[in-house]
Amino acid sequence: KRNGMIGNIYSMGLALQALETSSEFYAPRKWDRAQAFSVVCNHSYKQPMAIAQVLPALVGKSYLNAGRCPPCLPLSPSTAPITVQFSITNTLKNYFHYSTSVCVPDNSRLLRVMKVASKEKPDIFCFQTEQTSWGTYVTSIHGLAASTEDRTYWQFLSAGDALEQGVGTYKPHAGEHIQAVFSTY
Repeated sequence: KRNGMIGNIYSMGLALQALETSSEFYAPRKWDRAQAFSVVCNHSYKQPMAIAQVLPALVGKSYLNAGRCPPCLPLSPSTAPITVQFSITNTLKNYFHYSTSVCVPDNSRLLRVMKVASKEKPDIFCFQTEQTSWGTYVTSIHGLAASTEDRTYWQFLSAGDALEQGVGTYKPHAGEHIQAVFSTY
């Protein structure tokens, strides 16, 4: 679906591996690996785990015998400044909503937007992260921590849609409004 995308960028690698390794158990349909590879390149995978899961299937090899593939890394960064609106919202308990506009260099990642907001208004936009094999995970914003026990997390949205990349890889565009919403799963 969606011009070669299977699921989202986090599930695509696993889905491709499953399709590639289980092809003897279903009647395979022809699909365009080049189109899927183009989708992968357009998403600028940065995390080694995501790259490791998606590339083998795209070159028609097993996970263990995949050779080196040409990288699909980003273009050189621009230094022109952009303004990004960033807001944090909690409607689950002890309601709060704060919003700010920050100026960052074009091609900055969302994590940089959050750091600038935190530097400008540390009492409001403070946050904590932890590194995982999938990249940077936001564990707390404004003193409100995600919890597996309560099944809560910080969801990041743009124009009401969940971001398909994490804060360490997603690059907001000029004028974009990014929302961090405390949510349940």
